[in-house]
Amino acid sequence: MAAAKLELAHIVRRYGDAFIEKHQPLQYHARVLNAIASCRTAALGGHIDACDSCGHLRISYNSCRNRHCPKCQGIQRERWIEDRRQKLLPVKYFHVVFTLPQELNRYCLGYPASLYSLLFACSKATIETFAADSKHLGALPGMISILHTWGQNLMLHPHVHMIVPAGGFTACNHWKHTKQKGKYLFPVKAMSIVFKNKMMEGLQQLIAGQAIPLLSSTDTKTLYNKSWVVFAKRPFGGPEQVIEYLGRYTHKIAISNHRITAIENGNVSFRYKDYADAGKQKEMTISATEFLRRFCMHILPKGFRKIRHYGFLSNRCSQAFKQQQLQMGIVIKPQSTEWKTIAKEKLHFNADQCPCCKEGKMMEVLSFDNNGPPKWAINKIQSQMNTAEKI
Repeated sequence: MAAAKLELAHIVRRYGDAFIEKHQPLQYHARVLNAIASCRTAALGGHIDACDSCGHLRISYNSCRNRHCPKCQGIQRERWIEDRRQKLLPVKYFHVVFTLPQELNRYCLGYPASLYSLLFACSKATIETFAADSKHLGALPGMISILHTWGQNLMLHPHVHMIVPAGGFTACNHWKHTKQKGKYLFPVKAMSIVFKNKMMEGLQQLIAGQAIPLLSSTDTKTLYNKSWVVFAKRPFGGPEQVIEYLGRYTHKIAISNHRITAIENGNVSFRYKDYADAGKQKEMTISATEFLRRFCMHILPKGFRKIRHYGFLSNRCSQAFKQQQLQMGIVIKPQSTEWKTIAKEKLHFNADQCPCCKEGKMMEVLSFDNNGPPKWAINKIQSQMNTAEKI
């Protein structure tokens, strides 16, 4: 028999109370942990499906639909990607990463909405500054910005991944290709300087508005003196490579279930890539309460948008963008966003097909609340499992 799949939810159920008692997390952190622990259990209710051919029963528990839950991202990710597919152009796409210095980590933990909003705003403004210069582009750029706050070891590492098409719209809504032919969209060192200056100015404004406390003199001096990281990754070859990237990274959370290798004796082990050692795969073991503390550092405030669209990819430019697609001869046929269709075509799960006879269709026959499914249904499903084991 295959080993049971380990999940983040198992860690929360076993050690969540000990973590809360020890670390006293913020209320919205505790709510997220509770949602993850309850996901696809009787606590959230569910429904019973029956096969219209052989009578096989299946209990399905409701999901929590929390964006931090590793089991609830598949359908939402595919829907979002399909929407992005409708807004692609047959051009090269650049990939730029803006990273906050570690000296700002404590402020990110205490004031995440303020710091991460500033990160979004300053990375956007940096690209716009260079795009407005006719030496580089001289047009309105488009940007998809994705916030990640973690490193592979679950420690805080706030950065924005930005996907930027190789061109922009002129004032007359005409397409203009970027002048850069190589790896870099704009000069990286120059972007780093502009990004740092905009962030430091923004931090002073946050302090003046009492949104964050005064930075220590040591942090301020270090932030002014050090080089900030703006990294240009290898550009995407075209739209299909962009879709492949978005599929892997846009709806990621701090850790996925498949990286968890052991939960035992109050400890959690998980796989990670050590980028300080040439990206080698390694395994780390830490206490379960420390694991949950690290995970909670990456829970975003309610309503905070981790994916944002700017420039000609924003909603206000949607009509101009559609016109540009038509001028380029692009007509993209919309795909279904119905969850069963997505599950079948993208996630390889046919919710309608009976898992027993493979011929009948599963039909919903009964729903239940957080009191759980009726006893007769549990007994029948147990009987099904016993029969299957004998076969």
